[in-house]
Amino acid sequence: MKAFQERLADLEASGAQVLGVSMDSPFANKAFAESIGVTFPLFCDWGGEITKKYGVFVKDYGASRRVTFLIDTTGRVTKLQMDREAVDPSAIVDACAAGAPME
Repeated sequence: MKAFQERLADLEASGAQVLGVSMDSPFANKAFAESIGVTFPLFCDWGGEITKKYGVFVKDYGASRRVTFLIDTTGRVTKLQMDREAVDPSAIVDACAAGAPME
């Protein structure tokens, strides 16, 4: 989240809307966002409905994998980064700046 916050201006300049989703409680999400200065919306997926729909919920772990989705204006996922790759927003920033969908 912090890395995306640091690149927020670049993402917004390309017309992207950054949204975070976490399975933590609303209280924990708010405290976390405030502690690292996140200014984009951070949604609570308490219970995992969203993560299950996107297929990233890990039943054995009881939580979601770390994932970054780039979703176009039609709702199609055009880029997906998982686990360690999802921590660095550079590829997402580059894809947004290029304006081209990525597989």
